[in-house]
Amino acid sequence: MAGALLAGATAAPASASPTPSVAPAVAAELPPDGDTVASPPGANDWNCRPGAAHPRPVVLVHGTFANRYENWLTLSPLLKGLGYCVFALDYGTVPGVTSSGSGLLLPIGGLGPVPESAAQLARFVDLVRNATGAAEVDIVGHSQGGMLPNYYLKFLGGASKVGRLVGLAPSNHGTTLDGITNLVPYFPGVADLIYTVCQACRDQAVGSGFNKVMASRPDTVPGVSYTVVSTVFDEVVTPWRTQFLSGPDVDNEVVQQHCPVSLVEHVGIAFSPTALHLVTNALDPEHATPVLCG
Repeated sequence: MAGALLAGATAAPASASPTPSVAPAVAAELPPDGDTVASPPGANDWNCRPGAAHPRPVVLVHGTFANRYENWLTLSPLLKGLGYCVFALDYGTVPGVTSSGSGLLLPIGGLGPVPESAAQLARFVDLVRNATGAAEVDIVGHSQGGMLPNYYLKFLGGASKVGRLVGLAPSNHGTTLDGITNLVPYFPGVADLIYTVCQACRDQAVGSGFNKVMASRPDTVPGVSYTVVSTVFDEVVTPWRTQFLSGPDVDNEVVQQHCPVSLVEHVGIAFSPTALHLVTNALDPEHATPVLCG
């Protein structure tokens, strides 16, 4: 699946520059669209200004062994079409290892230590807020990208800058390392990275020092709404129920509760119509509609 999604992607030129309409102090820091990977359709329009219907920009955070382009080919244009300002970052790349793609058609990310990647997210959120004028953003993440924003909320001061966090199959309480290795068939050429340069893989393993730090504080922080969207066929973040969060403003959803015949698994959940319908409902609960198959 991943190979098909990556085919035909064209990285934007590294010399791409921010739009002149952004204030100079912000423009100097804005990452060029495609300095690592091309932006997915609909994302990283630094001219975008949120409207009254969707006042918070949406920041998309990809998963382990992924990048912003392939992870958000479906959700980014969907949200843009619904009137959101959409932004997506690449994070956790390892210079000299992932810059060539490591056997993939596009470079991969999500390999670095989770706290360092969360700091990259923190900087990106500030860039989005400064560029758009929004006080808060909403975050949607897949796999590691659904979990690491919670480190940002708990430990890096993100709670005052985020309204909602939506996680698709997030590794909220870790997974078995065997679960992480189940990603290998989707991303050929990265098997040896798991035990060598993928610190994020070790961080996400059950019982890791990182997970002990995360468990030292409650699952959620006050003032942020959380939604988790899981699938019973997840073969990567296992057991799948460990993805759920506990807290006063948490909605834990399962795709098969809405579509019993769905066979969607860990990677496919980012492209599942049922799962993405749950995402759009979570971002705009006042206009939520019934979620069915397809």
